Amino acid sequence: MQHIDPSQNIDSEKHIREDVYDEDGSVSEALVTRIEEALDARDASSVRDEVRDLHSSELGHLLEALDGSERQSLVELLGDEFDFEALTEVDEAIRLEIVDAMPNSLIAEGVQDLDSDDAVYILEDMDQQDQDEILAKLPFTERIRLRRALEYPEDSAGRRMQTEFVAVPPFWTIGQTIDYMREDNDLPDRFSQVFVIDPAFHLLGTIDLDRLLRVQRVVRVEDLMVEARHAIPATMDQEEAAQIFEQYNLLSTAVLDENDRLVGVLTIDDVVDVIQEEAEEDIMRLGGVGDEELSDSFMTIARSRSPWLFVNLFTAFLSASVIGLFDGTIQQMVALAVLMPIVASMGGNAATQTMTVTVRAIATRNIDIHNAARVIRREALIGLLNGLMFAVMIGAVAGYWFDNAQLGGIIGSAMIINMLAAALGGILIPLLLHRLGADPAIASAVFVTTVTDVIGFFAFLGLATWWFGFSFS
Repeated sequence: MQHIDPSQNIDSEKHIREDVYDEDGSVSEALVTRIEEALDARDASSVRDEVRDLHSSELGHLLEALDGSERQSLVELLGDEFDFEALTEVDEAIRLEIVDAMPNSLIAEGVQDLDSDDAVYILEDMDQQDQDEILAKLPFTERIRLRRALEYPEDSAGRRMQTEFVAVPPFWTIGQTIDYMREDNDLPDRFSQVFVIDPAFHLLGTIDLDRLLRVQRVVRVEDLMVEARHAIPATMDQEEAAQIFEQYNLLSTAVLDENDRLVGVLTIDDVVDVIQEEAEEDIMRLGGVGDEELSDSFMTIARSRSPWLFVNLFTAFLSASVIGLFDGTIQQMVALAVLMPIVASMGGNAATQTMTVTVRAIATRNIDIHNAARVIRREALIGLLNGLMFAVMIGAVAGYWFDNAQLGGIIGSAMIINMLAAALGGILIPLLLHRLGADPAIASAVFVTTVTDVIGFFAFLGLATWWFGFSFS
């Protein structure tokens, strides 16, 4: 047997990565340049040599680094060597751009070589007519599997599941099971569990591979199997499924249809993608941004962002109307106009901090009816403490700046009020929206900012009007 030096293997892997990516993590400029030169020369042999050893994710990143015409040329020159799995690693807009330029017959050939979950990921965004035409060109069993997965809701476990799995009857022996896994060419390439089913495909139990390989061949499957405790309904939201994986440290789990029949398996690699997508979605929605991607056109992005900007415009007029109530006070003391943005800005930033933590806690189900009151009290105390601390600071600065200790006391008092309101608004508004069935990630920011602006302006200008009007009377 040839001895392989582990360090030599590590150095080789490192070299490959450095050849694909620059130090900042972007695709190597040298690689992109070589690919572009080969594409310009229509040198299919050079193109294939450059991408032959790339992982599907690396090929996906390369596709994103090229422009539209270059992508099409790359796919065309690769021909039947193009790795369709790379399409699962690119933005939706780029994926659709590539597949729209392909004949459906070529797509049908490509998706046959993919795991069913990757095939569904590519097909689900295509037009229904193209889907039907591609599915019609697939073998019957594969067509039925993919069509069933595509019928489940878009963000469900059924869409994410892999329909290839290993299932055996309970009366088999471990020896029969091992022989079956060795000889059947239609089994998935990678799996960590064997499922035990009855003739109607109802799930009876599971066997982890590590247990299966440690017993004698004569042991019966039913004597080794354990209860499948964390099976997931195919209609379950993918985010809920990911939380189950996180809670129970799962590598894979069964997916059941409405009749409790085994229809697929959800694996950790797909769940990692779900967690990343859901986290990215929450971040985007907190900024009032829709489901946009870097590859989208400027018109698409502008349309997705404009609705909440219109809502923000309305709330801005509401804040401006509060200022208008005190225009006489502002005219008498210009310093108020200089200082009032500070109160609103500090409140807005504090509210954003609380809101971000709350929205994420709601998404991960770390906040519920049992601990909500405690968390609200904690955030209120934090807001009060920060308010007192910054009230002293801004009060001293404002008093010294305008040589008016009373003004410093007023802005300090307003700061305490608004920081407390920011803390309460940052947690209560997302919780209320969630209770009403709205998405707190996409709706909270506008309303929380409005609360801090309105209360901040009203507290500062109202206190100034009351105090100085009382003093000068």
